[in-house]
Amino acid sequence: MTEVAELAERESMEFDLVIVGAGPAGLSAAIRLKQLDPELTVVVLEKGGEVGAHILSGAVVDPVGIDKLIPDWREDPDHPFKTAVNADHFLVLGPAGSVRLPNFMMPPLMNNHGNYIVSLGNVCRWLGERAEALGVEIYPGFAASEVLTNDDGAVIGVATGDMGVERNGEPGPNYARGMALLGKYVLIGEGVRGSLAKQLISKFKLDEDREPQKFGIGLKELWQVKPEHHKPGLVQHSFGWPLDMKTGGGSFLYHLEDNQVAVGFVVHLNYKNPYLSPFEEFQRFKTHPTIAPVFEGAKRLSYGARAISEGGWQSVPKLAFPGGALIGCSAGFVNVARIKGSHNAVLSGMMAAEHAAEAIAAGRAQDTLEGYDTAWRASEIGKDLKKVRNVKPLWSKLGTIGGVALGGLDMWINTLFGVSPFGTMKHGKADYAALEPASKHKKIDYPKPDGVLTFDRLSSVFLSNTNHEEDQPVHLQLKDAVLQKSSELDVYAGPSNRYCPAGVYEWVETDGVPSFVINAQNCVHCKTCDIKDPNQNINWVPPQGGEGPVYTNM
Repeated sequence: MTEVAELAERESMEFDLVIVGAGPAGLSAAIRLKQLDPELTVVVLEKGGEVGAHILSGAVVDPVGIDKLIPDWREDPDHPFKTAVNADHFLVLGPAGSVRLPNFMMPPLMNNHGNYIVSLGNVCRWLGERAEALGVEIYPGFAASEVLTNDDGAVIGVATGDMGVERNGEPGPNYARGMALLGKYVLIGEGVRGSLAKQLISKFKLDEDREPQKFGIGLKELWQVKPEHHKPGLVQHSFGWPLDMKTGGGSFLYHLEDNQVAVGFVVHLNYKNPYLSPFEEFQRFKTHPTIAPVFEGAKRLSYGARAISEGGWQSVPKLAFPGGALIGCSAGFVNVARIKGSHNAVLSGMMAAEHAAEAIAAGRAQDTLEGYDTAWRASEIGKDLKKVRNVKPLWSKLGTIGGVALGGLDMWINTLFGVSPFGTMKHGKADYAALEPASKHKKIDYPKPDGVLTFDRLSSVFLSNTNHEEDQPVHLQLKDAVLQKSSELDVYAGPSNRYCPAGVYEWVETDGVPSFVINAQNCVHCKTCDIKDPNQNINWVPPQGGEGPVYTNM
């Protein structure tokens, strides 16, 4: 946090509303504020080089949020919702085969008919154009790196990171000081495990009396498949192999337009075995006899990874703080059972904007939007999350078979009667604390990639179009190098080398002495290291603006 007295050396701009993150939540907030009062000024900061560059999701979108934000969107010939879901398949995978679960067994909220298979990045590009047409200022390529506060501790804005700083921390020849963007209110929509959200949650104790947030890592590839293997509108989810029955996770195959298939794999980050590699499990999944035929003769187009918030109802922190609020995945509004969060992101952005507009109209500024924090649980968001609040803790407690079965039953009872026989279960410890010492586990021997269906991490990162200027401070901050060696390596056998989906971390021996190497230029900004390091010894902060992945159609 930076006090306002330090702003003298920065140029500043003032707005009614400052929004961090051009995702579904941030853009929806911007659009809604302009709908309510076109005279209000709004700015959206986006660390990606363009709107949508850092957006990664499955994605099957429930249009409930877009319907409310832009009721006539279907009349726009350029809208990105091209493929409506027309078939839902739920599979349980074993090592050699699969069983399809009958659709009538699935709780109604799991039905995807009426939803759309999309590129969420393209949805954000479309929303960005709509926002700019209303007069919203969007600044891509600028990472919000600091929260600015006044003498009373209230948030008054954010500052973008300095550009042109060299690796040693000194200003280079192209150095440019960051800009201060000041607002009556600041909405934080950075996505999962955002660096500013993390600071704000800590400073204002927003997670007090809440369960720990839970996370998964989602890995995704986009493929162009043969026409005979393409079934536009098909949504297929599975769980089971290659994960064991104690490790939570699952997969998806979504058939979009133009013979494209999105394939993804999610691993819950409360796994215990430090030898497990989510990336390698994803590659193994594609070799399953039920899955592999889809990709026969196909071409892999894109790759990416990101963390997913999974704590839900009982883990959502207090949303409002003096001067602003959390929205979207920064608040943790993903419905883990449905593997959906963008609809709630849109709704939360709208709701926060409505409360901010009301406050500004009343002459208020930089106070706490208590109404927003109070309203969400009784809204569509709260109703969506409450029904599935026990799915994650049941899965964590009972494993895949028992947890999924009881979770499904609990969703049915919640849907029919509005109550749960389990009440509201607790998650227990944070994901990093679930990792066990390597001495309790056996190494996993993963097969080598074949370069046709399965791949290594570096060739995958190449498809993500990730780029970072190497002569800049490393944005993956190691707090204690000694602890990393004595614990992360000596106790846990160096899990960073495996949980990272981009080959960022390595333990390299020189003359028998191991050293921890951080290949920051590979980082796809998934934040898994910030979540899963067993000592919370790695802190992810934004690099220079405009860097990282550039996802296309993801």
